Amino acid sequence: MFDNMTPNQRLLVAVLISIVFFVAYTAIFPPQELQQQNEQTTKKATKQEVVQQSIEDVAGHKIQQQDESARDASILTVVTNDKFVLKIDSLGRIASKELLEEKFRNAEDLHAQVIPQNGTKPLFIRFADQKLNDAAIKTPYTANIQKAQLKDAPLHVTLTQVLPDLKVTKELTFYADGHYDAKITTSKDVKYFVYLGDRPQVSKKLMAVAGALIYTNDGKMHITEDGDAEGRQIFGDVGLISTFDQYTAIIMYGLSKDTNIIVERGFNDNPVVYFEGHNTMDFHGYIGPKEHEVLKSIDPILVNAIEYGWFTFAAKPLFALLLWLYGIFGNWGWAIIALTAIVRAVLYPLTYKGMMGMQKMKELAPRIKELREKYKSDPQRLNAATMELYKKHGANPLGGCLPMLLQIPVFFAIYRVLLNAVELQGAPWMLWINDLSRMDPYYILPILMGASMFFQQRMTPNNFTDPMQEKVFKYLPVIFTFFFVTFPSGLVLYWFVNNLFSIAQQFIVNQQFKNAKDAKAAVEKKSGK
Repeated sequence: MFDNMTPNQRLLVAVLISIVFFVAYTAIFPPQELQQQNEQTTKKATKQEVVQQSIEDVAGHKIQQQDESARDASILTVVTNDKFVLKIDSLGRIASKELLEEKFRNAEDLHAQVIPQNGTKPLFIRFADQKLNDAAIKTPYTANIQKAQLKDAPLHVTLTQVLPDLKVTKELTFYADGHYDAKITTSKDVKYFVYLGDRPQVSKKLMAVAGALIYTNDGKMHITEDGDAEGRQIFGDVGLISTFDQYTAIIMYGLSKDTNIIVERGFNDNPVVYFEGHNTMDFHGYIGPKEHEVLKSIDPILVNAIEYGWFTFAAKPLFALLLWLYGIFGNWGWAIIALTAIVRAVLYPLTYKGMMGMQKMKELAPRIKELREKYKSDPQRLNAATMELYKKHGANPLGGCLPMLLQIPVFFAIYRVLLNAVELQGAPWMLWINDLSRMDPYYILPILMGASMFFQQRMTPNNFTDPMQEKVFKYLPVIFTFFFVTFPSGLVLYWFVNNLFSIAQQFIVNQQFKNAKDAKAAVEKKSGK
């Protein structure tokens, strides 16, 4: 099938097959075990170390999920706010945080719970000494407040646990924006570990990443995705630590530079994050949605908890642009359309070059076919004659695809921005689209996207010599429509509008090419050639 294809066609087929596979695979197999982003470093530095160790190496400490006794912990304190309800249990943990805003309802139409019911929970303390730990798991904390309404003024909660020869105090200050301050004090110096908490399970769709994130003060981001945790890693000089899903995160930050952060393999090879405690230690935390402006207002370092995978370098500025456009339009749907228009305008020189290259290749296709028939038994002469033809007419066999390939990182960066933007949750566009983070309930946008792709395909020049190849390409709009049915409306809107701009640009290029060809023919006719 591919023997008679030009390099231009092979490259185009490879790109389209890759995109189809990408869409099909993620729709059929929601990625529970994606490949770990290989941004991790194993180089030692003065302030940072990443060390692979066996499970038993750190002071005899071993990962444990919840003991039966831990599961029976009762609720000590309930903190209520207009946007959330937070509960602290008798083990001194933040046991749950329920988001009350309507846009954060889950698939079952229930208010989203950021902290999973099972697994480790924020602020859980585990002692290295097993006897002390056994006593701690059976001894409940006491709290100075049982129930309180959190408004503008910060709320101070003090938790106390009295153990044999040891007193543990946790002083927590909660704020209405969702963050808190923590101060942990022990009456004497003992070795213990504080858990960050297992990642939220509010939302994880398509290619969204979920797992643990460590952001070090040298600006590096280390991500361990679900299913990819291996052994034990230790980090120092850390800016923030986070366990996260698509839209929400559990974050701790403001830890001292000498605090050792440990990422370890838990159940199902998912990462568990904890750190070594000190006799007296202060830090901060945040539990909730990864809303850029909220995180930035709390502490600018927190925006690093919003990750975009491999395309972070391009996605961050694109999100900043999208946020700026939202400030102008006041509507995320129109902001997406404006972003698409700006990106298409910036990339127009590349798009134009690619489209013109495809037009030239289409025009030369009959002559290339003649050369293949003429030199079918002499491959060397065929290659030489073909290259001479390309040179004479200023054509490049890869000229149509390479400019398109250069645009792919930008398009995928936009994809990741729209996929991870929690701001799209509950955000209406117009008419029937009242939540850009959810699929179109009437399938109108996916159908329009497929129709626009079909129309664009009809306008785009091709020089297929194999009828089977042509058939495959004709069915691509149908395939894309089928898989885009379940995509969030914001993503489908982007692809649809992008197709419309492609149609407009293709129309302009086709007209320009036709005009240039007619002008050349007129000149040749006038000169008598």
